[in-house]
Formats: sequence, C-alpha cells, structure tokens
Amino acid sequence: MGSATSSMASKFAFYPPDPPTYRIISDETTKKPALSNVLRRENVDVLKLCTKRGNQIVAVFIKNPSATLTVLYSHGNAADLGQIFNIFSELSAHLDVNLMGYDYSGYGQSSGKPSEQDTYADIEAAYKCLGEKYGVKDENLILYGQSVGSGPTLELAIRVPRLRAVILHSAILSGIRVMYPVKRSYWFDIYKNIDKVPLVNCPVLVIHGTADEVVDYSHGKKLWELCKEKYEPLWVIGGNHCNLELYPEYLRHLTKFISAIQKLPPSQDIILESEQINADLSESGGDVKGISFRSSTDQSEKSSSRLINEHRDKSRTSVDDKEKPRASSDRKERARRSIDKQSKTRNSTDQAEKPRRSFDRFGDMVRSVGLCNVDCFKQTATAV
Repeated sequence: MGSATSSMASKFAFYPPDPPTYRIISDETTKKPALSNVLRRENVDVLKLCTKRGNQIVAVFIKNPSATLTVLYSHGNAADLGQIFNIFSELSAHLDVNLMGYDYSGYGQSSGKPSEQDTYADIEAAYKCLGEKYGVKDENLILYGQSVGSGPTLELAIRVPRLRAVILHSAILSGIRVMYPVKRSYWFDIYKNIDKVPLVNCPVLVIHGTADEVVDYSHGKKLWELCKEKYEPLWVIGGNHCNLELYPEYLRHLTKFISAIQKLPPSQDIILESEQINADLSESGGDVKGISFRSSTDQSEKSSSRLINEHRDKSRTSVDDKEKPRASSDRKERARRSIDKQSKTRNSTDQAEKPRRSFDRFGDMVRSVGLCNVDCFKQTATAV
C-alpha cells in the first residue's frame, strides 16, 4: 500500500529541472567537491549523503562564524542547488545563521527518483549530517520548508521534539487540497501537512502571498490557525508563489523572527528547568505556596509562549483590548510612536545602507532564477 501511495503521489508534484543546473566537480586547490557554477568559498562544504532508501543526495552547508542557530532549508519545486545556492548564501549572511540546503532524490545531481517517501529520507539524511558532522543540536535548529519542501519539513518537525522553530513558506495543506477543496484526508494524498502542523511543539512562522496562483493563500492561513505556537505571520500583499523574496518585508520579517527566536531559551534548557521545578514541587507534596504541580511540557509551553504571544496576528481584533481604558491605549500608542521614531532614525544612518544593498543583491538573485513551475501541482492524466 505504501509503495502504491508513493507512486500515485509522485504524479502530482515533482518537477526537477531537466537538465540539472550544476555538476559536481573537484576544487583545483582543495580537491574537495564543489558546485560547477558557484564561486568556491572556504566556508562552504559540498556533501554527498546516503539516505536510508539507497539514494545519494547532494547537500551544501554554509558556515557562518558568528551564528548560534542553523537553518535546514527544503527548497521548492522545479529548482535545484545550482539555482538557489546564492540565495542560500545571502540568507546565511543576512540572518546570521548557518544554513544547509539539499537536493531531493532525482533533483540536481542527487540519484534516484523523487517521491514523497524519498523526500522524507532525504531530509532525515541532511538532519543526521548536521548532528553527526557539525554538532548541531536540535534546540539550535530551525527547519525551513518552501512549497513542496513544507512536506518533508513538517514530517521531520513532528519527530524532533526539541526544535527551535519552523518556517513555512508558501506551504501546502496537502497535495490534493492544492487542486480540490476537499474536506478530509485520503490515503493516496501527498504531504498531509494539515494533519501534522498541529503536532509541532515549537514556534512556527508562516509566510504566504495573498495572490499566490499555485497554492492559494487560504493554505497558509489554515496552517497558521492550526499551529500550537503561533508567531506573527507574514501575508505578503500581492505576492505570488515564486516571488516573495523580492518584497522587502520578507527579509525584514525573517530577521525579526530569528531575533525573537534567539531570545527564547533553548527548549532543552526549558525542559531541564521545568524538571527541576517539578522535582522541588514533588518534594513539597506537589504544592508550594499555592503553586500546583505542572508537567515539564506545560512549563515549556508557558516559557516559550511568553515571547511568541507578543507577536500574534496584529490584524485580529480582541474584545478584551476594546474593554481596556483609553489611557492604556494612549500609552501603547506613545510607545509605538517612540519605537517607530527610533527605527526611522536608525534607518536614516549609514549603517542601514549595508543591509539595503544586501537586499538589493538578494532581489537580483531571485529575479535571475526560476524557482517554481506554475504547473508544479497539476496532476498528470494518469494521476487519477
């Protein structure tokens, strides 16, 4: 049944660039593997990883010496590492993170044929490499899934309990739901993200364009509604499926999110702290000065929610907020204007010029490549 499901699902979604946009070559100086169309850099490793399904996939790891967090990026459809490496490099520099990107089986110079189950094995191989070769801990790892990449991203997210965060970019509810507004999940569906996202226990950022012509904006909204730990989403007004990186708010919002995540204590620290609290409470009969015994999960959720709740969707109206005294609203407004003023002052300095130039380069890179096929989710004639 699993093989039949994978075979049917593969007809819905996978369009690797043909021919691939790069080759694997040997660097003349270091003799290490390199991408043929990419300028070689000392901080970049090109890797060949073996998956549990017998394929060998290509991955790149971009090291940022000042980074504390690492992003594992699962790219969208109709793209491979040769097209998007420079975008990965800019994201690593701009967000101050290490970044690993990989090609799915059958994409680029990765062996095999693409399927749902193979992409799950692919991201697992990349994840294991981060831990075993680079020492990346789960609590310092952010999973980033774009379009089709949201499938393997959420599959891994529900199996790794101590992730720092998840980013869903133009994500899908499921393969069939892209084409038909079905109300239930079918056995032959692909990437049932609608059923998985409620199981993710770390903060989730959702990014989606309101004019997405491939994956309707409603997919992003529904995924965000189903998240346990909601971060302020980014709805790019007028953005479509393939161009969100061109909007200035894209990098601004990602930077804001990474900054907020860095302020959160690692989930491991939260759990260890809560376990100590629970131990103290247990010794006192489960109640200290009226404080009831809580599980470590409760403590973790409470600690992480403290910051995330500050970034809830600003567009939602709140009955409670309307009931607050006018003076409270005035104080908030004065504080907001003060922050805006400081922000404008900073933006007017020469220090803001470097990020602006960085974004300009980033936008030029996005314009120079095609990151998606608009037919990437249309089933073939034999799909049903």
